[in-house]
Amino acid sequence: MIVSSMRCSRIHGQHSSFVTNLLRRGCVRRRLARQVKVRTCDTLVYSSACKPSTLGSVPKGDGLRQIVKAAFSEAVTAVLSKGTLVDVNISECSGNVIGDYQCNSAMQIFAEMKQSGETPYSSPRSLAEAIVEAIPDRDNLFAQTSVAGPGFVNVTFSADFLAAQVLETVVNSADDGKVSIQPQRNMSLPKLAVVDYSSPNIAKEMHVGHLRSTIIGETLCRALESFGVEIVRLNHVGDWGTQFGMLLTHLQDMQMGSNFAITDLQEFYKESKLRFDKDDDFKARAQSAVVLLQAGDGQMRKLWEEICEISRQDFEEIYSILDMSLIERGESFYNDLIPCVLDDLVKKGIAVENQGALCIFENEESTPLICRKSDGGFNYASTDLAALWQRATQLKADQIIYVTDVGQGKHFNAVFDAANRAGWLDTNRNTKIKLDHVGFGLVMGEDGKRFRTRSGGTVPLRSLLREAQSRCFESLRARNSALDNKELMEASHIMAIAAVKYADLHNNRLTNYVFSYDRMLDMKGNTAVYLLYTHARISTLLSRVEDQDLMLPNSEKFFKNEKERALAVAILKLPDAMHAVVQDLLPSRLCDYAYTLCVAYNEFYSVCKVIGSPEEKSRLMLCRATVFSLRRALFVLGITPLYRL
Repeated sequence: MIVSSMRCSRIHGQHSSFVTNLLRRGCVRRRLARQVKVRTCDTLVYSSACKPSTLGSVPKGDGLRQIVKAAFSEAVTAVLSKGTLVDVNISECSGNVIGDYQCNSAMQIFAEMKQSGETPYSSPRSLAEAIVEAIPDRDNLFAQTSVAGPGFVNVTFSADFLAAQVLETVVNSADDGKVSIQPQRNMSLPKLAVVDYSSPNIAKEMHVGHLRSTIIGETLCRALESFGVEIVRLNHVGDWGTQFGMLLTHLQDMQMGSNFAITDLQEFYKESKLRFDKDDDFKARAQSAVVLLQAGDGQMRKLWEEICEISRQDFEEIYSILDMSLIERGESFYNDLIPCVLDDLVKKGIAVENQGALCIFENEESTPLICRKSDGGFNYASTDLAALWQRATQLKADQIIYVTDVGQGKHFNAVFDAANRAGWLDTNRNTKIKLDHVGFGLVMGEDGKRFRTRSGGTVPLRSLLREAQSRCFESLRARNSALDNKELMEASHIMAIAAVKYADLHNNRLTNYVFSYDRMLDMKGNTAVYLLYTHARISTLLSRVEDQDLMLPNSEKFFKNEKERALAVAILKLPDAMHAVVQDLLPSRLCDYAYTLCVAYNEFYSVCKVIGSPEEKSRLMLCRATVFSLRRALFVLGITPLYRL
């Protein structure tokens, strides 16, 4: 399922109860404290029931849902005429009493066959029964298959199959969670994806409004990278335009040097805006300053670059705290490309003049996308069109993702439409470049309004993160943690960043969400704190058995307790969750997986003794698979795991 740097040189099939040696003596030993060292695995010995050759065709990378879907697709093809392709519908069973997964396609297939007059089956149920009989390698994959009602087919995975998959998860693991996941069969992925996210403005502090784009964008990058996609992380900063004419003129009037902070720049910008709105002479000089800047005037350019550098240093500090790195490619980067890009649109009849402005109309009734103002000036649409052209034709991206608020959806749809009509998305591979606008809702306060300071201003992102860390520190200290003061500071920093990220990511990105420190630091709810405590609990347990060999007795029967089995199923849903993240661009799917996994583990731990129990070896295998899978999820979510609390 998962590929990592850990290797097994030989895999043999042998006759035994399940695994004669899970990991042979001296083969793999792990130390779950701060870092775990992994040695190369020499040999794994499977029972005849779990040999890969007897488990059917289960390609690496397939999650449980995909495995079930592939089995039913093959069965349906066998039952129907050869060459018939049916996209079967697979869903998780609402309760584990009836099974793990359900296929309800028999009713639809029967209806279509009956309508065509070509069915040898008397009812959807009889068709469903025939499909069950045709499932390849059914007895090895599933412990139980049943047909319910008019034709619902429920399947329950066999314990041997689950144990083999859990074992593979342990073997193919990396301690830091940085692993490559093989794509599921028929999964469409780009080779190169450009992700445009964060995008703060020069001369302004990053604030809570940048939080969602930054966190969501980075998670999507990491998810795509997990499948081997090459990612170009672009930070489309606002570093060009009329506002810089105002700011530069104001700084010249004040005879200011460059020895100031980002907060000073923000105040200078506010002062310059007031002057621009009230003083016509200042307004005229500011507009002239923009012309000089765009023409490459040395003095203006030097002061502008100093402003950009001050802002850039502040941004980089925030990105370092959030553990991410982006390529800055602001609006100014595309300025020289705009004229030729607009000329191309004019030549192709896509952009037309209307009342002195250059406009793009999707249709006769649509609101135009203005790409050059009536005074000849460029705007956001001009820059976005040039940026898309450059990313498509020069970077040769296969997919371009824009992560901005949902309010910009209409704007980007118009830009995408223009690019498509211009032929910029066509490639020499007979495919089109995929464009996605990943919209998100607002960050709200607990009063139901936009999250702001008490004075009504935007909340600086640095202040928000500092407050989160302070609260985490006090929370940890109040719980009588065994950590010393230095360790508490480190843990509170990690926990604060994790809490802020997860509070955003676990929500559906399309909706607004309420920012609440109390809620995000709750250790019993769906929070990063709960995930981190679970990870620390497992790591502490495994650190107590670091020198034990993972050898399973021949007579052991796996997953006799329902909580053991439920945990195994939860572990193995990671590939499906990752697939959903990259296909639907919804990070919340991975948060759902991580939370469900932690709940399943804690329920297992509460009723199943691990160390010293007769089932110690198989339960340790479950613990290891859980911690490695959780780390994989946390890494993609941008969360650093804690090993001790």
